[in-house]
Amino acid sequence: MARGGQGLARVAVVVRAGAAPLWWLGVFAAGVGVLMPGLTGRRIGVLAGAALFVVATAVVATVRRKRYTALAAAAVRAGKHDVLQDRAVTVRNWRRGHRWWLVLAFLAAVGSAFAVPAAAGLLMAGCGVGLWLKSAWIGRREEAGDALLWVRVDWLGRGGGRPAGKAVRTYRSTGIAAGDAAPGGARRKAAALV
Repeated sequence: MARGGQGLARVAVVVRAGAAPLWWLGVFAAGVGVLMPGLTGRRIGVLAGAALFVVATAVVATVRRKRYTALAAAAVRAGKHDVLQDRAVTVRNWRRGHRWWLVLAFLAAVGSAFAVPAAAGLLMAGCGVGLWLKSAWIGRREEAGDALLWVRVDWLGRGGGRPAGKAVRTYRSTGIAAGDAAPGGARRKAAALV
């Protein structure tokens, strides 16, 4: 890293990094859960899971929006010595930092299916969908402001996944074409990289 520069990770990529693992593990756990009759029965388990899915999606998608908005409004321009972290590196860091939490959540979801089939799996899947919606919301803000939002890597914490945590004091911003991820944290299409 050049003198005076910071390693920066895209805010939307950090938010989006947990969406796919939570979704797929949740769907798999719910599928396993549907195969078990459970104490409450499949019908009640699936209905409870559907309600938990909707609630988790809404809560995860909207929690801490004021904090994200305040940090985005106070974002300062990234310096020429700042190093922009690749999307793949950011995603890998998040997933490595949270792998044991994901495994434990999956095992708990499968284990709870003996009591309430599919409910905890659908809860996990709802959290994944909520993260996708939150990253899409951040992407719309980035497009509206014509600037991508970045956070210092050393402020993300040990797991690499707290882009609006207490340690984060401000965001950095760059032009919309910077980095290898589109607004919202998805992979940039090949044509856009040319």
